[in-house]
Amino acid sequence: MNLHNYRYVVVEGPIGVGKTTLTQKIAAHIGAQVLLEQPESNPFLEKFYADQSRYALSTQMFFLFQRVNQLRSLSQTDLFDGSSAIVTDFLLDKDPIFANLTLADEELKLYQQLYDHLRPQTPTPDLVIYLQAEPDTLIERIKKRGIPMESGITLDYLKRLCESYSRFFYDYEAAPLLIVSNQHMDLSGNDGDFALLLDRIESMRGKREFFNRGE
Repeated sequence: MNLHNYRYVVVEGPIGVGKTTLTQKIAAHIGAQVLLEQPESNPFLEKFYADQSRYALSTQMFFLFQRVNQLRSLSQTDLFDGSSAIVTDFLLDKDPIFANLTLADEELKLYQQLYDHLRPQTPTPDLVIYLQAEPDTLIERIKKRGIPMESGITLDYLKRLCESYSRFFYDYEAAPLLIVSNQHMDLSGNDGDFALLLDRIESMRGKREFFNRGE
């Protein structure tokens, strides 16, 4: 199906994989609205990267409420009034990835109760694009963009995060899923790579497909 026919598209993947820039490029291409995560507004995030065990719960709770509020507003207005498609750089369903990775047992139980209560209030995407890249590549991209709060991110954390993403999307069936290797592509800056992605989306026939151009 042509990308212009989708009403709600999500671009997902671990930090540094390029999801935000691709989200913006897709939205510009189809004339859609953009809904982005706002990590800079989380007052706990920089502290979390420096001391994960101490600030994991507060960081996770802030993101959960922020994401739910963004998507709740989306479900009540833009998505169903016919005015415009929406492209986002986050999927609420992936939120527990980080919770399971960082929270202690009792904290995780509290988080899960809140998540289970809030999750039904949000819409399901028409298409999810899951970007993948090797942890070594991600850490280099993170260093290159030089965001101060990300300076505490370690390669070990990225390895565990990538593994958690892989396990999550292995079982994901809520929406059509295109798994894309962004290891050797520049989907946001290279028009040829972006055109290949658009062609791959248009040729999708099943609910789970893969796109890996290679080197």
